[in-house]
Amino acid sequence: MSLGGWEWVIIAVVALLLFGGARLANFGKGAGQAIRGFKDEIKTDSSDDATKPSDDDEAPKA
Repeated sequence: MSLGGWEWVIIAVVALLLFGGARLANFGKGAGQAIRGFKDEIKTDSSDDATKPSDDDEAPKA
């Protein structure tokens, strides 16, 4: 069972009435910043992994 167009409109109107426009805008801005920060951290971690030598790359010790 999925939500149709009218259900989303009703949910949006109720949320707007409960929280107000400014609060919802701040919530959206905060969520966007959190997602952007998460993506940046994933990119940073994956680029750090590419520059680190693995255990297999080291020369065998005699």
